Amino acid sequence: MSPRADFRLFSLRAPVIAGAVFCASLALTATSCGKKSGTPAWDTPGGSAPAEVEAPVSTSAPQEAETLPVAAAEPVKAAEPAVVAAAPADGDGLRFVAYNVENWLKMDRYVDRQSLKNAPKPEHEKAAVVALLARHRPDIIGVCEIGEAGDLAELQEMLKAAGLDLPHSHYTGGSDPVRHLGLLSRYPIVSTAKPAETEFKLNGTTYSLNRGFLDATVQAGGKSYRFLGVHLKSKREAEDFDQEQMRIHEARLFRRHVDSILEKDADARLIAYGDFNDTRPSKAFKAVTGSYNDPGYLTAVPFKDSRGESWTHYWSLHDIYARIDFVAVSRALRPELDFRASHIIDDVEWSDASDHRAVLAVFR
Repeated sequence: MSPRADFRLFSLRAPVIAGAVFCASLALTATSCGKKSGTPAWDTPGGSAPAEVEAPVSTSAPQEAETLPVAAAEPVKAAEPAVVAAAPADGDGLRFVAYNVENWLKMDRYVDRQSLKNAPKPEHEKAAVVALLARHRPDIIGVCEIGEAGDLAELQEMLKAAGLDLPHSHYTGGSDPVRHLGLLSRYPIVSTAKPAETEFKLNGTTYSLNRGFLDATVQAGGKSYRFLGVHLKSKREAEDFDQEQMRIHEARLFRRHVDSILEKDADARLIAYGDFNDTRPSKAFKAVTGSYNDPGYLTAVPFKDSRGESWTHYWSLHDIYARIDFVAVSRALRPELDFRASHIIDDVEWSDASDHRAVLAVFR
């Protein structure tokens, strides 16, 4: 969500230079009267703004691509090469990773002390994402901050080359023309849906959902899993609205979508996930999960990493570590969640890959 500071690069990479070198080598081979979007125009791709601000959004939603052409369980403690993914063994259950891959798209960037215009995500960062994911062999991946449909297809192809074949995909977004949501799956995506409500009013002005919501149902092992992806407004301040209120309104729309599903099927097996850009005690997050005594309450997975820590994002600009990435499940699916096997992936490549750490949820 924000670029890494030089001190972060040094402090995080120095102990793991072997892994970083490998990833680099792998990369070489492979308004009251009008309507407004949720994010001000701060970094138009090809413009001159720095990478640490969000891209502008418009009120026109992107065309969805239902299907794109296809072109271990424990965190590791030391640098090691990206192993070729093996097929999940019997009894592994359904493995789902939620991951903000940090601007896998073209935008203005500051890389190696150089300003680059309309540049893609650096190859060594892509390689680190692929190495991490291939090692943990998820059956399904829900990603935030993917660019065009072709960017999702590129990730799909790179994973396949690394031995992780996820041939089914879904791509969608909101009014932001730059950052989108994507889902890659080993199993068939049998249906997709869109929320009935995609606009809200704030201080008399109508806004459109910035990144939209992803809604895709996967059939695996004779069971149905409905994935609901979200990427809420960031904490960066805006001139014409309060960023927290924006996030709360988006979260309320997301919850209404959840409720609309549960009203039709109280036993719906829902997995709500994504970058909430806020912490667990926040109004936005609570708006999504609902009241504990409510039948529609969503249980958040209490992820921890190998050290027992729970943060998933490092904001280098403010030197803040926080838990803002979540997976929450409906009551019908909670009994199948393997709490012990589910965790934050803290492999050594995490800081090369993204400013977020991926989370892995396992269902038996």
